Amino acid sequence: MSDLPFHLHRSLGYQVTMLARVIERRFEQRIAEFGLTRVMWCVLLAAGKEGLTAPSEIAGFIGIDRTAASRTLRQMEARGFITRSSGALDGRSIQVRLTPGGQAALAEVLPIAQENAAYFEAKLTGQELAHLRAAAAKLLEDEPRIVAKL
Repeated sequence: MSDLPFHLHRSLGYQVTMLARVIERRFEQRIAEFGLTRVMWCVLLAAGKEGLTAPSEIAGFIGIDRTAASRTLRQMEARGFITRSSGALDGRSIQVRLTPGGQAALAEVLPIAQENAAYFEAKLTGQELAHLRAAAAKLLEDEPRIVAKL
């Protein structure tokens, strides 16, 4: 253990957390007018672009627990973004599908997501961005995926 003092604002965990919050907050402020949260946006991507239909698949894709996914899906169904129906085989499984409203929201918000990513990526050179991605991948290597309870 180091005898050096701990400096919160210089710690990697703090800096990464703050960066994630800034990126997320900027995006969330821009998509709020569409009645979406960041997690709802991720559901739209999972169902609309990745073809995921099972709530457990969607939860895993996003990195949230099944309770949080279920709550988000209920909210999205109430707002007309998705439908949930029983699976064809046994009636126990749930299938998630985007409604026309969900498809429209996905199409409207996708450019906002792309712009938000580009905004932050433009602050770095191509080499810096490649190094950041490589460093993040290295830090995440062999680490368990933490499932968030939102």
